[in-house]
Amino acid sequence: MNAQELRDKTPDQLREELANLKKESFNLRFQQATSQLENTARMKAVRRDTARVKTILNQKAADAAAEA
Repeated sequence: MNAQELRDKTPDQLREELANLKKESFNLRFQQATSQLENTARMKAVRRDTARVKTILNQKAADAAAEA
């Protein structure tokens, strides 16, 4: 997921994306616990994507607060 793609989304779309990433993270952790996880690198990617979404949400909130 590209940061520029995320910046083009609305805050509501970003919150939805964050919820999807959290669900995926949960499922990956569950698969790892049951030794069914095949692509371990996906956990790292999801964790970083989650951080990226949170960062952009915070930036958008700060921009909105600065304008008000």
